[in-house]
Amino acid sequence: MTDVTSPVTPPVEERRSWAPMIGLFLAQVLMSFNVAALPISLGGMVEDFGVPPTTASSTIVVYGLAVAALVMTGAKLGQRIGWVLIFRIVVAVFALSSVLMITATSIGWAIGGQVLAGASAAIIVPSLVALIAENYRGAQQATAVGSLGSARAFSGISAFLIGGTLGTLVGWRPVFFITLALAIAVFALSFGLRGDRGNPAIRIDLVASALIGAAVVLLTLGFNNLNAWGILLAEPGAPFSVLGLSPAPLFVVVGVVFGQAFFLWTRRRMRLGKVPLVDLSVLGKRSERAAVYAMFIIVAMEAAVNFTVPTYIQVVQGRTPFDTSLAMMPFNLTVFVTATLIVRFYKRFAPRTIALFSFILTTLALIWLSIVVTNNWETFPTILGLVVFGIGQGSLVTLVFNVLVTAAPKTLAGDVGSIRGTTQNLASAVGTAVMGALLVTLLSMGFTQAVTAHKDLPPEIMTQVDLDQVNFLSNDALKAKFEETDATPAQIDAAVAINEEQRLRTLRLGFLVLAGISAIAALPASRLPRYRPEEIPAPENLPEGS
Repeated sequence: MTDVTSPVTPPVEERRSWAPMIGLFLAQVLMSFNVAALPISLGGMVEDFGVPPTTASSTIVVYGLAVAALVMTGAKLGQRIGWVLIFRIVVAVFALSSVLMITATSIGWAIGGQVLAGASAAIIVPSLVALIAENYRGAQQATAVGSLGSARAFSGISAFLIGGTLGTLVGWRPVFFITLALAIAVFALSFGLRGDRGNPAIRIDLVASALIGAAVVLLTLGFNNLNAWGILLAEPGAPFSVLGLSPAPLFVVVGVVFGQAFFLWTRRRMRLGKVPLVDLSVLGKRSERAAVYAMFIIVAMEAAVNFTVPTYIQVVQGRTPFDTSLAMMPFNLTVFVTATLIVRFYKRFAPRTIALFSFILTTLALIWLSIVVTNNWETFPTILGLVVFGIGQGSLVTLVFNVLVTAAPKTLAGDVGSIRGTTQNLASAVGTAVMGALLVTLLSMGFTQAVTAHKDLPPEIMTQVDLDQVNFLSNDALKAKFEETDATPAQIDAAVAINEEQRLRTLRLGFLVLAGISAIAALPASRLPRYRPEEIPAPENLPEGS
């Protein structure tokens, strides 16, 4: 008798409706739109509430701090209560925050609204990952994860265009009618999601929560205030000083200490068999740690570019936020499209290959920008550089996130989401602050040296100008500063010409520094796995060393 073995038919991949994913996509849009709308609303809040811009900007600060400090605790709450239930609750709270923004009678109510929004986002961020893991598989899952990256770029475009238009024609409050409508839509669509009921036996590690919360708050405040408080020595704007030192670097150092204490405490808790605040096994492999490093670098670079270009356009060129959104649209559209389409390449190329190629693109784009950038951002070479950088950026943000998701079982998807949220918030703060400090330092040094060596600018004129305060200024603003001195019109023109030259030189050096960082990122990128990130596997099914 002949033994005939029938071929094994591969399991048919279950395909689910995209309707629930629309809700998750809009949830990411909701958070990103809220963040992008706040800077546009500052002018209106200053006028309505009669407060200085620094007070109004507290709405931005408290939102970011709430997200970064609470996201790991939020992930554990989701595991305890159940992802679908807690997702609906926090979306409703986000809607309430929008109502507070619309009806706010003082800046205190607006700040309170953003505290609620940030606390809600701290749970929404890990919820998105956990719910994608629960509701989608295979190629659908890769596409769903990729859509979160594209949603951020889409939100940035729409918030600037819609918010800028409404802010100009109507006022700042109608912008938050949009976030309210988004929250209602997400809440309605959430009833199509499936998820577990949670595990009430899970206990939240309050010590770890306090340690990571303190670490993130101190690191964020420290990096965000490097310019205002001083990189080393305390500036006049610093809230206090320690033996003449700025509190900003001290906050960073103490934040790092708290962060290390968090890891030590968490590892000890895991050794004792207790449930940690975040399961560090999701970072157990070299490839998973490499994905976090790569994510930090690319998000920091994106934040640096998003700081540099709008600052130059609005402050130096004196143009409006609407003009800025138009100038940044090619970049944001490229990120949006690339983040969505990159998943098509996952079946043909390994994460390591895609990441290395993408970092090559970002490095070449930044070198190109350092060569071609001029005082006019609308030139084709500059737009081309931003588009190429956007292709690399969009590919990387989606890819490294997908690597983390596919490297862990779905029971730990919330932990992956919390690590993603913490990494992205810290990277954004670090990228913006370090780039700002670098540019201002380079500009101050270059301008000071150039005017000191200039034969038509005598020392007695320069002593009347506080060169430490020469920041990225428009030509008119610098003229006004020098007109307060004894400088002649010819001397003022010479100073403006020097500043214009040093400004452009500083910008090009800044892009070169970013290109160097992008090139260094090839190291973690080379450690990404070779497998295709299409499914969330069980840890035992992953290849060794992946």
